[in-house]
Amino acid sequence: MSFVATFVSNPTRPAVDDALMARVGSCLEGAGNPSTLSAGVAAEVTFAGPDPVAAETSLRQALGEAPVDVFVQPIEGRRKHLLIADMDSTMIRQECIDELAAELGLKDKISEITERAMRGEIEFEPALRERVALLKGLPVDAIEKVLRERIQLMPGGRTLIQTMKANGAYCALVSGGFTHFTRAIAALIGFDENQANLLLEENGLLSGRVQEPILGRDAKRQRLEELVAEKNLDFSQTLAVGDGANDLAMIEKAGLGIAYRAKPAVAAAADARVDHGDLTALLYLQGYAQADFSLS
Repeated sequence: MSFVATFVSNPTRPAVDDALMARVGSCLEGAGNPSTLSAGVAAEVTFAGPDPVAAETSLRQALGEAPVDVFVQPIEGRRKHLLIADMDSTMIRQECIDELAAELGLKDKISEITERAMRGEIEFEPALRERVALLKGLPVDAIEKVLRERIQLMPGGRTLIQTMKANGAYCALVSGGFTHFTRAIAALIGFDENQANLLLEENGLLSGRVQEPILGRDAKRQRLEELVAEKNLDFSQTLAVGDGANDLAMIEKAGLGIAYRAKPAVAAAADARVDHGDLTALLYLQGYAQADFSLS
C-alpha cells in the first residue's frame, strides 16, 4: 500500500526546510522526492510500506524538537467531504464561558472548572450546569461585548472552511458552548450549520440555567452520525476536530479525527494531532497545497 507523510509547521515560524525533509526522508523505505505544499511551512513525501504506525514513530524521533507536526496515512481517500468541528479553543482562541465569567470577576473560578471538564476529570454536563449557574444575573447585552472585545478567531479557520466548501465539503460547527456565540462565529467563518446550548434568560439577564438536554459529547457524535446519513457518506469521508474530552466521541467516530492543541487524553486518542500548525494544517493533511486555498 502507498502512504504519504505530511509535515506541517506554523506559518509564522516556518520550519519545514530542505535539511529537515532530507533527514526524515531517510527514515522511509521507498520514499519518493518531497513535494512542497507551502514553502517552508508544509511538505509531504510518499512511500511504500506495510507499517505506517512504525513509520510515524520513526519520523517523530527524526524530527526531535523541531516544531513540526507529522501525520502518516494512506494516499487514497485523504480528501474529506464532511468536517465537524468544535468551537471553543478550536475555531476560536478562547473558551466563551470563561470570558463571560470575566464580566463578573469570576474567570479564575470558572476557568478552573472548564479546564477539568476539558481534561475529562469531571463530567461535562454537570460541570456546564455549575458554571452557568455562576453566570446568573449577567446582562444578556454582555454577550455582544464579549464577542466584540474578547473573542478571536483561530488562525487558518476561515481558510480551512472556505477551501473545503469550495471543494464540495459540508462544514458543521457543533459546540458544547452557547448559540449566542456559535451563530456569530459560524457566520464569520462560513460554516454551513451550527449547534450549541441555549442560555436561558429572564428580563434581560441570564437566569443561571441552560436549556436541557445539554449538547455534549454524545450529541456531537450523534450529529456526525446524522450528517453521514443525510449526506449519504461513509465515515471514512469525514473529518472531526476538537481539543477537549467532550470532543472525543466524534473524533473517534470520524474517518479522520484530529486533536487540535488538545488535552493529553484527546491527543492520545485522535488519529492525528496538530501541536504546532494553525488550522490550515487540516488542509495540508488532506493533500491541499497553499495554491489550492480559497480565501473568499
